Amino acid sequence: MLNMRKAAIIGCGFVGSATAFSLMHQGLFTELVLIDVNHEKAKGEAMDLSHGRPYVDTAKIYAGSYDDISDCSMIIITAGANQKPEETRLDLVQKNVAILKTIIPEITKRGYDGILLIVSNPVDILTYAAYCLSGFEPGRVLGSGTVLDSARLRYLLSEHLKVDTESIHAFIIGEHGDSELAVWSSAHVAGIPIHDFCEFRGHFCHHDAMENIYQNVRESAYEIIHRKGATYYGIAMAVNHITESMIRDKNSVLPLSTLLTGQYGLQNLYMSVPTIVNQNGAGPVLELPLNEQEQSHLQQSAQTLKKVIQTLDIPQR
Repeated sequence: MLNMRKAAIIGCGFVGSATAFSLMHQGLFTELVLIDVNHEKAKGEAMDLSHGRPYVDTAKIYAGSYDDISDCSMIIITAGANQKPEETRLDLVQKNVAILKTIIPEITKRGYDGILLIVSNPVDILTYAAYCLSGFEPGRVLGSGTVLDSARLRYLLSEHLKVDTESIHAFIIGEHGDSELAVWSSAHVAGIPIHDFCEFRGHFCHHDAMENIYQNVRESAYEIIHRKGATYYGIAMAVNHITESMIRDKNSVLPLSTLLTGQYGLQNLYMSVPTIVNQNGAGPVLELPLNEQEQSHLQQSAQTLKKVIQTLDIPQR
């Protein structure tokens, strides 16, 4: 039987460790298992985090093995090679699919019945690979998608418009990567279309402003990697948000990497689109009303992912 208050994190690098730290502060879980190919690294992270337990609600965090996962409600996979300054997320494909091939069989052989949340990059490709390798129902296999990208978009819009991020509703969809797109046609602030609110704030050069903000969102990871070597705090908080939506059964709408079965004219493809999320994992996909340019951009993003999928040595479903 699954323990809804227990989760495992596979991969104790920057992202995995930051995610564990973020989840501890949230207090969603009473038990966190850290698993890494370097067990001593996992043990050190668990020890370090455990010393803060008197100040948080998480009851237990420890370095474990795959034998500890069978009753976890969720397994968060962050294991993988780090993105180097000169690399795109798609450059990591073969290395990280190979790592995933060692992880998924260890999970399936233990009869795991919970949810897989893939965070490693390229997240859309790896989530599809996890779906194919695991044989799990599609709703139980999801990726962190463009949840962080959409947060970056909302942050930059809040700075531009001098308004609280919680009042801004806007999505980045498609690949979590260079071919992603901002859905400006449905973006709004407190129900006011984004262009109208921009003019209310005295901004009238919409095309230039949109393009500048979009480019900043798309290039954010590269700039952070160039400056400090890796990104991990933002994605850790995004994973925390996704996890809370599931554990608390909130039915949140998040742009997760989820299986498309005809939505947006696409199928048999994991891509980041608004999805209802609850304790069962990924629920119904929402189809945003895209304009012609956005629809074309999304199709191009899908083709980018499909070309990469065709190079993978994995069983197809």
